Formats: sequence, C-alpha cells, structure tokens
Amino acid sequence: MEKIKNSTVQQWIPIEDIHENGIIKINKNKFVKILKVNPINYNLKSDLEKKTILNSYKILLKTCNFDIQILIQSNKEDLNQHILNIEKNTQKKENKYLKEISQNYIQFIQNLNNSRNSTSKDFYLIVSNQKTENCNSIEIIENDLREKYFKIKECLSRCGNHVIELNNKDDIINIFNSLLNTRKFLKS
Repeated sequence: MEKIKNSTVQQWIPIEDIHENGIIKINKNKFVKILKVNPINYNLKSDLEKKTILNSYKILLKTCNFDIQILIQSNKEDLNQHILNIEKNTQKKENKYLKEISQNYIQFIQNLNNSRNSTSKDFYLIVSNQKTENCNSIEIIENDLREKYFKIKECLSRCGNHVIELNNKDDIINIFNSLLNTRKFLKS
C-alpha cells in the first residue's frame, strides 16, 4: 500500500517571494500586485450619480488593456463590542423613550450577531506583469505595475471609490493567511 505524502502550503502555492514594495513574485516570469478597493454604496446614489458611475466603469474597462482579477473576501463580524458600547451609553440616558429605543436596537443587534448575518466585505484587485526576454529588470516590472495601479486608481476614483496600493509585506501575508485559514479568521 502506498503512503500518501502530505504537502505543505508552500509546496502548492505558487508564490516564490513577496518583495518589500508589495510586489509578489509568482514564478520566474510572473509578478503581481494587490490593490485594495474601498467601494461606494451604489444603492444610495441618485439615478444621475448611478449613470455617471456606470460611465466611469465603462472608461475603466476601455482603458485598462490588461488582466485584472477581482477578489472579494467576506468576513464575519463580531458585534459584541458594539453592543457593549450601546449598553454603556444607554445607562447614561435619563429619557425613558431613548432607553427603550436603545434596548430595542440592542436586541436587534444581538439577534443579528447570533444569526451570523453580520458580515463585512473586503475588495481587492490583482494586476500582473508577465516578464519577457527583453524585460529582465525588476524596476521595469515595478514601473509597469505602478502604472497599472495609477490607471485603475484614476478610473475608480471618478466613481467615488478609494484605491490603496498594498506595499506592506505584512499586510499581504495577512491577506493570504486570511484566505487560506478561513476557519481561524471566522469567529465561532
């Protein structure tokens, strides 16, 4: 009977290195950069604003002539600290009506927290650069990824989104840890 050999995470994830500037070396020829997007709430916009936002997205799709991967990560939220803050503020209130509203709100938040329907989402864009024979310089790759970042940032900023270039190696490692260790990051 053949023994099954256990593989480590490092053996099956294609990441070779994470540079201090946030560029991730996937293999000898491919580099990627992760951008975090803090989105707007489209549903709260007026019809005219929605039309403008959609036109800005069209411009993004037309001007970005490179591959973009979209990663959406859902995170369960623990609302216990929020509940404690409301309870503390409720004790300071003298108005019975405000206390009753606060108690009803606390009950609503507790039900939401217990049913695990409270989540937040993190949005990431991943851009890549394929190294070619005539492009062996890491500086050229960095400049290409930086240009892609600025192009995306400019287009998404027109829509009201805030785009952040992840340069911190620890932040990138934390993103990979949260993706690979979902049970650890989910509150039970």
